[in-house]
Formats: sequence, C-alpha cells, structure tokens
Amino acid sequence: MLIFIYCILIALSSLFGGWLPAFVKLTHTRMQLMMSFVGGLMLGVALLHMLPHAFLETGSIDHAVGATVIGLLTMFCMIRILHVHQHSHDDAIADLDEHHDCAHDHAAPSHGADAHGSHDSHDHAHHLSWVGLFAGLAIHTLIDGVALAASVASGVGDGNTTTFLGLGTFFAILLHKPLDALSISALMTAANWSPRAVSIANAGFALMCPLGALAFFFGIQQLGGIQHLVLGSALGFSAGVFLCIALADILPEVQFHRHDRVSLTAALIGGLVLAWLIGLIEPPHSHGPNEPHHDHHGHGDHAH
Repeated sequence: MLIFIYCILIALSSLFGGWLPAFVKLTHTRMQLMMSFVGGLMLGVALLHMLPHAFLETGSIDHAVGATVIGLLTMFCMIRILHVHQHSHDDAIADLDEHHDCAHDHAAPSHGADAHGSHDSHDHAHHLSWVGLFAGLAIHTLIDGVALAASVASGVGDGNTTTFLGLGTFFAILLHKPLDALSISALMTAANWSPRAVSIANAGFALMCPLGALAFFFGIQQLGGIQHLVLGSALGFSAGVFLCIALADILPEVQFHRHDRVSLTAALIGGLVLAWLIGLIEPPHSHGPNEPHHDHHGHGDHAH
C-alpha cells in the first residue's frame, strides 16, 4: 500500500512537471536552484541511504559497491548514448528577460537575444529527437521505480512499521520527475508538437515509475532464498544511478553557471541536509554489533 501511495504521488508530480510550461513561465534561476537542490538530495540519498542498505541486504561490501559501479556505468552510458537528462533547454521555457541579468548569458540587445533563443531552441529540437529523450528517460524512470520498491521492501520484515519506509528515495524521485517530464514537454513543444500529443507523452511517462516499482515488488516475492541478495543488488545499482545523475549530469550543468554561486551552493547543501534529516525519521535499518544479520545469509552475528 505504501508503494502504491508513493507511485500515485510520483505520477502526479511527473504530470505536473509536464504541464508546468503551459501554466507557469519558469525562470532560468529557479530552474537552476531546483536542479541544484535535487542534485544534492539524490547525492545524499545514494550515499546515506541506498548504499548502506545495499550492504546490509547483501552482507558484502564488495557486492554492494560492485552493484553501485554497474549502476553508475549503466546510467553514464545511457546519458552518453540516449542524451538522457537534457535540462539545458532554458531558452525554450524560461523567461528570457532574466538571462539579461547574467553577464555570461547575453551581451546583445534583448531583440537579438530573443531571436537567438528561438533559433537555438529549434536547432536543439531537431538535433535531439524527443523520442530518444523519452526512451532514455522512460528506461531510467523504470529503474527509479525499482529503486523505490527496493527501498521500501528493504525495511519490511525488520520489525519496522511502514510509515516512513523508503522516504528518502521517494522524495528524491518525487522532486526529480518534474524536471524529466519538463524536458520532454519543452522539447516536444519546441518541435511544434500539438498540446494533445504532449499530454499523451506526458501521461505515458508518468506511468513508468509505478510500472517499475510494482513489477519489482511483486516479482521479488517469487525469488525465495535469494530475495535479499537481489534486493541489495537493486539498491546498490540504484545508488550508482543516482550518483551518476547527480555527479555527471545535474551538478556539472549547475556548476557551468557562474552567477548565483552562493544560492546554488546553498541549494545543493540544502538537498544533502534533507537527505540526512530523512534518515533520522526513517525506521532504522542498521543492526547493532551483537544483532544477527538476515538469517538467509547464514552469517550469524554480523558486526558493522
């Protein structure tokens, strides 16, 4: 039930991101602040939540880190091949007037800047097909669904209530999905697709995370004795995916902008702090030095 509730909220968040350009004129600075905060949150969730829980589930630091490396490389290849997470579409969706306040963005008069922005957005739309972006983000969102289900399932059976299970992963996905949906909608709009087509694509994309979460949750129930090994591997893999998105995609793009350094850095730290605070209210997943690890590993007492 908790996974179902999470999925509904994430789907609504994704739909909101796709519809946002039709109702709100996003500014360049706001987009960068959002990305910086989400980047910090994803970084914190990967290192403070997913990776430690992957270790606890697998019982092997080598296995957990190995799964993390595979996840990181997989996501890196997706970004390189499918151009996943193209958030640099400010000219197509942002308030261009704010760009004139940024010394490195526009030195030309406003009329020239508007023409340049329009030209760039159409060139970008033709250069990067929305279909490729949609496919890449859809695969990534399915992985997000796996991460969500794995984060919740990792706490089940440890004597915890389900109130706050997987909360860190949930927030990271909830706040990140609007940016992905926004990328698809903005690119389709720049390529002159109809509002109906944009809405259909947005709705289809919103269903990807719930599909991944439910498929993993029900599929893992059939695995018997290797369930925790698969669960830990999924958490490690997801940690690598989150790390790659934060370090190789979102944060470098934010770092490129030399303006608003203080506010962007504060947003990044704010995301990390939120990830840490979430860990304080989530049910404890760690085991004490004299408590046994999961019985299926056969390790007996397991000190951490």
